[in-house]
Amino acid sequence: MKTPLKGLVVTTPGPEDKAAWRVLYNGYAEFYKVPMTDQIAGTVWGWIHDPDHEVNALVAKDGNGRLVGLAHYRQMARPLAGAVAGFLDDLFVAPDLRGSGVADALIERLTEIGREKKWQVIRWITAENNYRGRSFYDRCATKTNWLTYEIRP
Repeated sequence: MKTPLKGLVVTTPGPEDKAAWRVLYNGYAEFYKVPMTDQIAGTVWGWIHDPDHEVNALVAKDGNGRLVGLAHYRQMARPLAGAVAGFLDDLFVAPDLRGSGVADALIERLTEIGREKKWQVIRWITAENNYRGRSFYDRCATKTNWLTYEIRP
């Protein structure tokens, strides 16, 4: 692990963060080999700033105010439990700062939000070949035995 960043702040993104958020979001899409367009990014940015939409965001800023990480999350129902949970859709840290505590800070803040909202659990998925991410997730969470399936209508 690199030396933890001094002055790291996790907050919600403001309008002034759009360009820097987009750089990180492009990096996230590139990591998963998903094309990122202005339309997709604009839609997601709009969701983040729409209080009536389910998608929320956190960004991590270093001591100089540079965006160095992002997390997109939402609340989800758990019908079998009769409870609500959180779902982490996206987590990305600038490549030059991986291992510096940025992901830890984002997960810690999301966990605080989960406690505030009385979520029963926070879940996420990742690619099987995301070895570095999985190593971090194995340290901060419990791997489940659920498999993910999808249908494209």
